[in-house]
Amino acid sequence: MTGLRVVLAEDDVLLREGIASLLAREGLDVLGQAGDATELMKLVRATRPDLVVVDVRMPPTHTTEGLQAAQQIRTELPGTGVLVLSAYADVDQAMELLAGGRRIGYLLKSRITDVTEFLAAVERIAGGGSVIDPGLVAELVTARRRDDPLAALSTREREVLAQMAEGQSNSGIARRLWITEGTVEKHVRSVLSKLKLPETDDHHRRVLAVLTFLEAR
Repeated sequence: MTGLRVVLAEDDVLLREGIASLLAREGLDVLGQAGDATELMKLVRATRPDLVVVDVRMPPTHTTEGLQAAQQIRTELPGTGVLVLSAYADVDQAMELLAGGRRIGYLLKSRITDVTEFLAAVERIAGGGSVIDPGLVAELVTARRRDDPLAALSTREREVLAQMAEGQSNSGIARRLWITEGTVEKHVRSVLSKLKLPETDDHHRRVLAVLTFLEAR
């Protein structure tokens, strides 16, 4: 990483100086520091760094100025890596940022205290990779489970739905799962009910159930 050119943006002066000192000790060239998004953009445009480390919340509103600046940097200088720091794991913010592709990262500020891990993240982004904070991964998994439309189904109901997705009739499902056709019918009714599929002439509920299964995979 020696010689990597970096710009820092953080309104907490002590934290910013600490990160700058840490990176400089590792041989990185800290081109400049900014305390707000406007100053950051001027600095980035003037120096065209290899990497920008920026806080999500910056003056004047301390909401998403840093995130917006990061997205603007990605647009104007797609070859510049961006590492966003946040005090909290915000799934929506992170997903919006990470949709930008390679050389991008999202870390919680608490991760900076683990110097080895922080430097490894910087190195990975500089090398063209992406970094997602483990805390954010946990949030994403939890969110996915909350939003999983199949979460209400039992293991057997999922098995029946999987067979439906393969185009099996009730009799075919019964033979494959070694259960009676009547039991299959009971499971199918339960699946359709738990998935809250509409009972109208305009919708084939069995097809809708299969589509729900395929989308959730």
